[in-house]
Amino acid sequence: MELAFIPSPSSGVLYLGPVPLRGYAFCIIIGVFVAVWLGNRRWIARGGRAGTVADIAVWAVPFGLIGGRLYHVITDYQLYFSEGRDWVDAFKIWEGGLGIWGAIAFGALGAWIGARRRGIPMPAYADAVAPGIALAQAIGRWGNWFNQELYGKATDLPWAVEITSSADGRVPGTYHPTFLYESLWCIGVAVLVIWADRRFKLGHGRAFALYVAAYCAGRFWIEYMRVDDAHHILGLRLNNWTALFVFLLAVVYIVLSARMRPGREAVVEPGAEATGGDAADADSDSENSQHPEGDGSADAGDAGDTEAARGAEDAAKDVKDGADSAKKG
Repeated sequence: MELAFIPSPSSGVLYLGPVPLRGYAFCIIIGVFVAVWLGNRRWIARGGRAGTVADIAVWAVPFGLIGGRLYHVITDYQLYFSEGRDWVDAFKIWEGGLGIWGAIAFGALGAWIGARRRGIPMPAYADAVAPGIALAQAIGRWGNWFNQELYGKATDLPWAVEITSSADGRVPGTYHPTFLYESLWCIGVAVLVIWADRRFKLGHGRAFALYVAAYCAGRFWIEYMRVDDAHHILGLRLNNWTALFVFLLAVVYIVLSARMRPGREAVVEPGAEATGGDAADADSDSENSQHPEGDGSADAGDAGDTEAARGAEDAAKDVKDGADSAKKG
């Protein structure tokens, strides 16, 4: 008998009249906003302009959604293209199914395009947005709770999640809430990256690589707990092998990057460093425009002194001419 558990929502969709409001989509949208907000703060702190992160996110987010969906559909193709399935469901992203590996890869491609158009170094941008991406994942994972998916093995722990749906082969019961484990892990990853970035002044993509490595470490053991259908290679789920491979790549990048390009970028956005000087010039011009009488009074004083000197010369000349006339007379 379970004394406590996390209840699942009876439905992942609320209807505002005829308009469906899907919990999964809300979690993704909120996560994107948090990632952009935090990334913008970090970008400004690094010397960039406000709004740049959002401008590049316009490229990164759509690419990320497409990549995440592609990875999911390719690795779980049987859900959409096997007998009795409707291939049109592959386009129904609101029903769940985003692979983080494809989302990050394609999202990075979109960000690279946006950064290149603005002349911004991609590694610096990646470092700025890395903790925000981790928080976006933490929020997005709650979309799986709304859809009653991606849970682990059966358990009677007090924090078990109750699954009530029997669709797609689900068996009602209480299970390990792997979505919750991953959400908490991602929050920890965000905190780790922020701390390490402040402590060690990470640059040239190393903060992003740390995020990738830390996430993969957690994803490995969380993936191992899941019971949903997945392809296996040598006894391990496909995502376990992906996490292990990407983790090693991230660690190698951190080591090589630290040796080849130590320190942090001095300039992350060309032209942004000149903003302070321009503002000072503008303040100076504004100050002069607020006190025009200072220059005017000085000019008037100089003009008055000149006229007085000329008057004195004329008076002396008149006196001399009068004296000469008197002598002649």
